[in-house]
Amino acid sequence: MRVMRLGSVQRPDAARATYEGIDMRFRKSLLVGLCAASLGGVMAPMTANAAVEVYLNTAPPPLRVEAVPAPRHGYIWVPGYWDARGHSHYWRAGHWERERHGYTYVEPRWVERDNRWYLERGRWARGDADHDGIRNSADRAPYNPHKG
Repeated sequence: MRVMRLGSVQRPDAARATYEGIDMRFRKSLLVGLCAASLGGVMAPMTANAAVEVYLNTAPPPLRVEAVPAPRHGYIWVPGYWDARGHSHYWRAGHWERERHGYTYVEPRWVERDNRWYLERGRWARGDADHDGIRNSADRAPYNPHKG
């Protein structure tokens, strides 16, 4: 029986083969795990950034009059708006949204572009006090209520 010296430990050929087999399986498992983790890291941003644009050829009807409930602590009231379902507008009633400190809520609205109506969905904007889409740090008049 031949004996090999590995470092300060002597191992026979059979033990060395078993040791190398375990080492190889560990390396393959580690490689598979790293590949799976890297694919998961690549796929997560792709699914998180999916955006859907909604266009309709007709203008939304006039807004409906809604009774606004009394204020609730920690919540803001989001008024109802015309949403799109299929190829037509449908009314989505107002609802409460939990308040997010440091953010202001920008209500959904319809904008006309190239003879089509585009729905800009409601969203939370960080540090945009006058709801013009420009952060307060870059806005020359961040608290101007008369901006259009």
